[in-house]
Amino acid sequence: MEGLAIRVTDWSERWFPDSYIFAAIAVVVVAAGAMLAGAPAPAVAKAFGDGFWSLIPFTMQMAVVAIAGYVVAVSPPASMLIARLASLPRTARGAVAFVALVSLLTSLLNWAISLIFSGLLVRAIARRRGFRVDYRAASASAYLGMGATWALGLSSSAAQLQANPASLPKSLLDITGVIPFSDTIFLWQSMAMTAVLIVASLLIAYFSAPTEDRARTAADMGVDLNDADEGLSRPSRPGEWLEYSPILTLLLVAMGASWLYQEFSAKDPILAISNLNTYNFLFLLLGMLLNWRPKRFLRAVARSVPSTSGVLIQFPLYGGIAFILTKATGVDGATLSHHLASAFVSMATTESFSAVMGIYSAVLGFFVPSGGGKWIIEAPYVMQAANELKVHLGWAVQVYNAAEALPNLINPFWMLPLLGVLGIRAKDVVGFTFTQLLVHTPLVLLMLWAFARTLPYHAPVMP
Repeated sequence: MEGLAIRVTDWSERWFPDSYIFAAIAVVVVAAGAMLAGAPAPAVAKAFGDGFWSLIPFTMQMAVVAIAGYVVAVSPPASMLIARLASLPRTARGAVAFVALVSLLTSLLNWAISLIFSGLLVRAIARRRGFRVDYRAASASAYLGMGATWALGLSSSAAQLQANPASLPKSLLDITGVIPFSDTIFLWQSMAMTAVLIVASLLIAYFSAPTEDRARTAADMGVDLNDADEGLSRPSRPGEWLEYSPILTLLLVAMGASWLYQEFSAKDPILAISNLNTYNFLFLLLGMLLNWRPKRFLRAVARSVPSTSGVLIQFPLYGGIAFILTKATGVDGATLSHHLASAFVSMATTESFSAVMGIYSAVLGFFVPSGGGKWIIEAPYVMQAANELKVHLGWAVQVYNAAEALPNLINPFWMLPLLGVLGIRAKDVVGFTFTQLLVHTPLVLLMLWAFARTLPYHAPVMP
């Protein structure tokens, strides 16, 4: 497995384009597909332009995810915790598997925490002197939560939407009803699938990691690992006094903590932390508090901003792709996403539904890598078919969740915040994540099909 991973990595380092080029090619491919499906070129162009800025709120949220995570992680207390965790592995391969375990488990709680925390853990491990860990393999392991387990955990966008009738469009609510967590992420079948994926991912990460004599370290790749706190000098003029004083930090944190208390008291804590605005607010406040003085906090923010460049310039392209898929209609009034869904639904039977819909979700996820947004696109077709074929509705949601994570293993969209923290490019890790994909794809499709046979159909439950 090590040889396969190295060969694929050698190929990807030579041929895999920059993530921006990857996104631009995806725009062209989807636009061509829409026109072949009957959409006129002006309609495709309009959809692209209309959608280009549609992800601006999400783009800002993702940029703040990277900034807030970095600011917290480089603070003195968090740096000590990460350094202690980084000291636990005893071998280079063990370090790669350890990062994978941290990524997989934390992603079940929150995907954003998983991305940033695992990335900074990789940097800390790479600074160790005792062994030569392959920086590419360790970085790929930090991403495994997004490619294997996050959508099966508490931050699953589709499961969250289906469990909250107030969040669902009425047209979708009429088809699916309310589907609680007990029928999605807390099904024993779903938890068993998660456990199998964790074990498989750890084994692949361990055995695909290059041995020390074949490893490329961060130093070999020219990555600067200097995250050390430089300390603060004394203020040189009266106007700088507040920059060095914790007074404003304490006032802001106290006000923010009051809001967080009200937010978590009024909502289910799991739902509250799954909201990206709440998550970012919490981590920014935590970053302020842990860095203590505004001067240290602002310095950490300045160092984190370069990690957001890929997010800022590439997410608009994916917004354009989503609109081409869902808004550019042909003479028959149908979009490319409608044609794709109809084609897959027409092929499905009660027995094959899980596998067929899994393939469809993975294909669409390659071009629209957005959990909740993509579910709104897919759900009307998929869930109507599930009702007609008498497939367990909660399992249909889990089919989507498990399958839509697969393309994340090679699509750079979700990699961007992590790559910014790690200081590398998608081509450096995709060889190792592709090796995971080769095993995950048949394994996931097999489990989706097998577990579906153990679940009876229940009619939609209306609120």
